[in-house]
Amino acid sequence: MKKILNVPQNAVPEMLAGMVKAHSRLITLLPGTQAVVRKDAPVKGKVALISGGGSGHEPAHAGYVGRGMLDAALAGAVFAAPPLDDALAALKHCATEQGVLFIIKNYTGDRLLFDMLSEEAEEMGIPTRSVVIADDVAIAEREGTPGRRGVAGTVLIHKIAGARADLGGSLEEVHQVAQKAASWVRSMGVALSPCTLPGSTQPSFTLDEDQIEIGIGIHGEAGVRREKLQPARELTQKLLEKILTDLPYQAGDEVAVLVNGMGSTPLMELYIVFNEAETFLRSKGITIYKALVGEYMTSLDMAGFSITLLKLDAELKELLDHPCLTPCWVQS
Repeated sequence: MKKILNVPQNAVPEMLAGMVKAHSRLITLLPGTQAVVRKDAPVKGKVALISGGGSGHEPAHAGYVGRGMLDAALAGAVFAAPPLDDALAALKHCATEQGVLFIIKNYTGDRLLFDMLSEEAEEMGIPTRSVVIADDVAIAEREGTPGRRGVAGTVLIHKIAGARADLGGSLEEVHQVAQKAASWVRSMGVALSPCTLPGSTQPSFTLDEDQIEIGIGIHGEAGVRREKLQPARELTQKLLEKILTDLPYQAGDEVAVLVNGMGSTPLMELYIVFNEAETFLRSKGITIYKALVGEYMTSLDMAGFSITLLKLDAELKELLDHPCLTPCWVQS
């Protein structure tokens, strides 16, 4: 399995070192940690936002640290939750008197980490709130399981909550709008090929040449079902039909659409998917207010894509349009 690495065990720290060097005006790495923070943190008078999780999803999460989005991003080992010590360091560095919002993908390790971090914050007298993102419609809610996974829709929550915080919203206001957006966002993904972890000699799963996985996660998991390769139009419609019936969306709705590459999908193919998505949504009377096409939350070198829809109202449109300046999302 060919990869451009030095020592596989050093992939994450070397990646983070390169990222903060490339974007040194915006972000820095807290010494002795894998916590990336805003260069100007703490930002007085503003609610701080902290997110994060396992590495391998770049540009998430560190790529969204900066003005108008996150104050800190925690990076664990590949597909593994970050350590509590790093989370504590980021909390102490970024927290302000306005409090801190934790944005958490719905995975067991991430939730346990932020639960412990919330307890530590309470002991330190730092007010916090949490929002859990569970946008993956491929996974049904079942008793005794973590439920739906948090996937690419998480990035849109970073943007919306970050904008409200940047505009001076209180902790309760930032939490409220993040919760609203989290309840209105839905995603589903497909893989054409698996991913391979640094240092591994085997992929996360195997597919025949004519097979795809429908309903994949972002940690190298196989999908919920395996099908034959099909044209972009059929595949796009299949994902959107599942997404549209889940909320449900209806004619007259305005949405943000995120067509997200999983790591090894050409931009050409992502734009083909978006073209099909726009045509299909228009046929349903749904208007695209904001379009995002590219790699936002990947799964190492997996080939495939996900589609995210976020239902919008006037407030969410304003916050999506708000300026931001981060390594991987710049908007004036």
